[in-house]
Amino acid sequence: MAVAAMLVASPAAARPFAPEDLIQLRRIGGSSVSPDGSQLVFTLSETDLAANARRNDLWLLDLESEGAVPVRWRPTPDANEDAPAFAADGSGIYYLSDSGGSTQVWRAPLGEGEAQQVTDVDADVAGFSIAPGGGRIALWFDEDVSCEATSCADTAPPNDAGSGRTYDEIFVRHWGSWENSTQSRLVTFELADGLASGEGVVVSRPLSGNVPSRPFGGGDQIAWHPTGASLFFTLRESGPAEPTSTDLDIYRAPADGTAPPELLTADNEALDSLPTPSPDGRYLAYVAMATPGYESDRQVLQLRDLITGESRALTQAWDRSIEAIGWSADMQSLWLVAKDGLETALFRYALTEGTLERMTGTERSVGAASPLPDGTVLATMASALAPSDIYRIGADGREIPITNVNGDLLGDLDMPTRTEFAFEGADGDIVSGQFFRPPGLAEGARAPVALFVHGGPQGSFSNDWSYRWNPALMAAQGYAVVTIDFHGSTGYGQAFTDSITNDWGGKPLRDLQIGLQHVLDRNPWMDGDRICALGASYGGYMMNWIEGNWPGRFDCLVNHAGIFDLRQFYYATEELWFPEHDFGGPYFDRESAYERWNAVSHVENWRTPMLVTVGERDFRIPYPQSLGAFTALQRRNIPSRLLVFPDENHWINKPLNSLQWHREVYDWIARWTAPDSPAQERQAGTGESP
Repeated sequence: MAVAAMLVASPAAARPFAPEDLIQLRRIGGSSVSPDGSQLVFTLSETDLAANARRNDLWLLDLESEGAVPVRWRPTPDANEDAPAFAADGSGIYYLSDSGGSTQVWRAPLGEGEAQQVTDVDADVAGFSIAPGGGRIALWFDEDVSCEATSCADTAPPNDAGSGRTYDEIFVRHWGSWENSTQSRLVTFELADGLASGEGVVVSRPLSGNVPSRPFGGGDQIAWHPTGASLFFTLRESGPAEPTSTDLDIYRAPADGTAPPELLTADNEALDSLPTPSPDGRYLAYVAMATPGYESDRQVLQLRDLITGESRALTQAWDRSIEAIGWSADMQSLWLVAKDGLETALFRYALTEGTLERMTGTERSVGAASPLPDGTVLATMASALAPSDIYRIGADGREIPITNVNGDLLGDLDMPTRTEFAFEGADGDIVSGQFFRPPGLAEGARAPVALFVHGGPQGSFSNDWSYRWNPALMAAQGYAVVTIDFHGSTGYGQAFTDSITNDWGGKPLRDLQIGLQHVLDRNPWMDGDRICALGASYGGYMMNWIEGNWPGRFDCLVNHAGIFDLRQFYYATEELWFPEHDFGGPYFDRESAYERWNAVSHVENWRTPMLVTVGERDFRIPYPQSLGAFTALQRRNIPSRLLVFPDENHWINKPLNSLQWHREVYDWIARWTAPDSPAQERQAGTGESP
């Protein structure tokens, strides 16, 4: 793409945002700032529709020259570059590349000179981190637990071997893959002239578990001590108790593997993570939860004195959950990222005073954040109306954009407008939401309505961008889109998040009912007689629950990967800590708690047309849940359609699959909300929705 296009929007005539636009948008990935703060390197992915995949390249930006634009840095045809990190002396950049046939760490100078392959292990490297001073490199990759070396080449099975898999304990599959006797291990090598040397050592031994944790753990769970002599990492022990445990612990290990890892958080049986050592190496900042077995508990900032071993909670009185940590260069402050209402914001915690200050506003949300030597912070930021770009956040809170990677793609699009609202929901609590008005809606015209219900259930449809469930994209098709952060949502205090426990179909449904009517009463341009509801995961469960417990209100429903039968779900899902927390224990001990909110028990009330979509590799909510809902719909002669992706998990990620999913969903909703639709004809004849 043209460099100038990344900063200057096209003046072409505006048109509505379309699914074809969504899948073509460029996405910012990992980044690194040079030691002197003068340069930024970041990953940018672009869609390759022919390959039905995304391609990653590295881009370099001069942070000291006003008006500088990013330039593509050392692109390699038919290869992907990712996860850049500046060398300790700033002379070059390390990065991941698959140009050699497998994914390995490479290094290239900023100036003239050839790129060199740094590592050559018998596995695809998932991530790496360079030690301060540049003397060692840490890698993490999947390896068979029986491999005694640093890494081992794959061996072919015997000629007479069958294809069957055998297991002697649970956690046989996770997210989108079956257990295959591998674990993600943490390995270090010495660096000689910038290249890995020697045999390396597995510093996570003799522990058994994944470093970082699966399926979503990353480099923020691994950190070098400033001396480079040791490193910290997070691990949850494997074994038969793993599916019911959220007990991630922080360990410290010598970088050369001369001693076993030291457990630093033995006293806490809940999660400990995000190890972040201070620049002088004296302290370790990290987050900790208090409730074992609860993945959505509040993450409280902790500070450990690495000399005395004493730890203390710094944000116990602050009712927000911390998602990321960074030290200021002068060690006077900690930069924190936490969801606060509808935004994920950047906060500054003053260590001496013990005070917190929100540094970012309400226009957008913060993703990754990197403090700079000059006291500013570089952060990726996005909103519900714009995908991520990189901003520089000043000491005064000013948010200055330094990239505009989709300027040429978004410049000719007519985006909807967004409005936040609040109302008194279930139990008299204040509940927040947002709605989107379609672009170009004529004065006096009315738009059909789409109610988005988020998953989690401890989640949010926040003021942030999504490539899977995008309210702005739906609104651009001519709909009024409403989202409601019902009881159980995050960003409003831990008690509000906890309130959904043992109440899946209670307060959340009441919030949706009250909130939808609140918005319709105050916005006559919304046509509440032409309305559909959509949701995924817990949101998909809510579609099944609405079918039986709010029948007749909607013209159609869209259910992606929703729970249909809580009994069968409990015995088939993988992370058992989730249902066991939300319903108070295993199904066989808490049958009445599960059955109280079981959607399958209300099929006799179902009447609303539903589109059911699912990924066949979804092991979080396995696809028989979706088949069950579709069977119920078909046997009750309710108009319904099933869309199955054999190559997707809980999320629909591949570009062409995403395009197909959006087209199916939009066609379904248009079919039932059009003025001449069967649903509207039935309403005209009976005064009721279908």
